[in-house]
Amino acid sequence: MIIGIPREIKKEEFRVGITPSGIQDLVRGGHTLLIETRAGEGSGFSDEEYLNVGAKIVTKEIAFQDAELIVKVKEPLRQEYDLLKNGQALFTYLHLAPNKDLTETLLKKQITGIAYETLTKDNALPLLAPMSEIAGRMAPLMAVYFLQKFKGGSGVLATGASGVKPARIVILGAGVVGTNAARVASSLGMETVVMNAGAERLQKIDEMFMGRVETLPLTAQTVADEIKNADIVVGAILVPGGRTPVFITRRMLGSMKKGSVIVDVAVDQGGCVETSRPTTHDDPVYVVDGIVHYAVANMPGAYPRTSTLALTNVTLPYIKDIASKGIDKAVKDDPIIGSALNTYQGEIMNSALAGSLGLSAGR
Repeated sequence: MIIGIPREIKKEEFRVGITPSGIQDLVRGGHTLLIETRAGEGSGFSDEEYLNVGAKIVTKEIAFQDAELIVKVKEPLRQEYDLLKNGQALFTYLHLAPNKDLTETLLKKQITGIAYETLTKDNALPLLAPMSEIAGRMAPLMAVYFLQKFKGGSGVLATGASGVKPARIVILGAGVVGTNAARVASSLGMETVVMNAGAERLQKIDEMFMGRVETLPLTAQTVADEIKNADIVVGAILVPGGRTPVFITRRMLGSMKKGSVIVDVAVDQGGCVETSRPTTHDDPVYVVDGIVHYAVANMPGAYPRTSTLALTNVTLPYIKDIASKGIDKAVKDDPIIGSALNTYQGEIMNSALAGSLGLSAGR
């Protein structure tokens, strides 16, 4: 199979779809790898490293147009829509629920859209997990930085000091993001609260942290109560394929302490805060009603070397499977890859995505 790896063009996105060692495995399997020049530069991989393992260094246009399968990190941006070829396959983080324009483009061009974030195995999301782990660990660190007064924050030192209480952090969601956010926050000495809709995850959090992290049910009332005393709020809620439900409304911001920080990790699926809008690493925050909002939609892109290595570790087996079986056979015969199918032959294949967009799902 001919596989194209374009350079990411999202602002301040330095990851790349695959490492040189991943390329080497695919070339050994008889596949042709077309990688756009300088695609790996941001992650510390040179064109020479890719050439040495058998890749072909090409222009962006050739990487898109000659490939049967496009492997990326982030969803195509508008300036890439015309480069997508009818009937092609795309394997990446798609996050289509808040992006009707891209969804319609994939449907119109009959693109087989295979999304990392909805691939399900043993009731887990293995391709989302490593990036969720990194984003979760970043979330408290980013919030701590923006709590500084000169950055618009309240001036509360998250760790506290002798005779002074530490910051209080409220985390909405106890999945991979929430668990890793709690790990970092509690290790910094913060008063840490994790909220989740399911009691089972809260029990695991309680066991994992041996009671050092407070656990509460995720309801509208508990969220409203807890954010009043929070210095940091982390949005870590996920609906695979669908839009994230809003738990914090604009009105609720008025009850929060001025200068507190919201990190909405869920912003790439619409966000769990009404006032969230996607930001970039070079301009990551804005203030609404005195509350600092950090809503970078590609948080792990700030640490591309670690992120690219972690991503290739989990995606490579599926890339190899798709390439060896062919697109149609892979999505039809393998239920795991089938779970990642968002669009196929002009139809939406994910029911949560269809519901988010008010459209009907295919067969």
